[in-house]
Amino acid sequence: MGASTLNVEAAVLRVYGDGARRDIGLCCPVDYDQQLLKIIPNDVLERDYGCGDPTRHVAAGETVLDLGSGSGKSVYIMSQVVGREGRVIGVDMNDEMLALARGAQVQFQANGGPDNVRFGKARIQDLRLDLELADSFLAAHPVRTMADLAVAEAHFADLRTRVPLVADASVDVVVSDCVLNLVRPADKVMLFQEIHRVLRPGGRAVISDIVCDEDVPDRLQQDPELWAGCVSGAMREDHFLQAFEAAGLYGIEVVARTPEPWQTVEGIEFRSVTVIAYKGKEGACLDGKQAVIYRGPFKEVRDDDGHVFPRGVRVAVCRKTFNLYAKAPYRRHVDLVGPRVAVPESELRPFPCGEGMLVRAPRETKGEGYRETTAASFVCGVGGACC
Repeated sequence: MGASTLNVEAAVLRVYGDGARRDIGLCCPVDYDQQLLKIIPNDVLERDYGCGDPTRHVAAGETVLDLGSGSGKSVYIMSQVVGREGRVIGVDMNDEMLALARGAQVQFQANGGPDNVRFGKARIQDLRLDLELADSFLAAHPVRTMADLAVAEAHFADLRTRVPLVADASVDVVVSDCVLNLVRPADKVMLFQEIHRVLRPGGRAVISDIVCDEDVPDRLQQDPELWAGCVSGAMREDHFLQAFEAAGLYGIEVVARTPEPWQTVEGIEFRSVTVIAYKGKEGACLDGKQAVIYRGPFKEVRDDDGHVFPRGVRVAVCRKTFNLYAKAPYRRHVDLVGPRVAVPESELRPFPCGEGMLVRAPRETKGEGYRETTAASFVCGVGGACC
């Protein structure tokens, strides 16, 4: 018996609708920056259910999307971080939670918070469809026959195209706190694809969620309380990371992982992790005579595109990879070797990425005719002393 036997969405809506009215103690406690909590209304603070703090990884001026924003706590925290030049969008499908979050906006702004927040209703695996527009259509055009259903589905397809709730490549950061595990397994591929779709090139996903060390058996996936409690829908930890890669994200890194399980059910351990992954490796591979030197400590490493970097070796890379490695999360691990004279755009040629490791000869970057001789440079020691 599979997870699809249970109406997961109905079970989650019921429990979290109750959670909007009273504290029901879901998921695990999280420590937040106390300074950022001071101007957030108490009703919001008391109805927060999470397992990590992705809000620590956003910056001033960014546009942020919070998947499964619930009471709005993370949204109101990030509103203060991104400031008046930034923007925060909270998305949830639970009417009670949306009413709670929206109802706090006036008080939040009266307490000194910026006016840079909005909340929308959607399934996080289908961020194009504004469910409030869909609800309005269904109220005016009830579905009683298969013909009615066909009309409604055609209208929803039009809404997704014409007025998407979250447009393609429109946000800098996607965050989520203990919500991805509430999505049915059958919809999780679409969920990660949606994260990739809405991110701008160079953007990142910062996801805190509950993962498990073993597969959750089917019979546990039939328990609605375990679903709402972030257990039944948890992905196995390695599969969770693979899902980011399969969606086209890169630079996937676990930045927080609780050493002890938050909960153990029939010997299966469930714990919180926070993962950061980036969008932007799309594009042509062109040869700009560039190289990357991996500093260590491992003897060699391999990236998501199959580049192998032995420690200390000048590995030839394309211009796209070189530019990616100039940014987080790679920059702290590598040295970048660019050409002494930049290769003109008209002279860039295709680079054979994925065809094995190529070593970049020093003369390729310096130039075959480079013959300069210089005096010793006093840069190695303190006070001008040479190495």
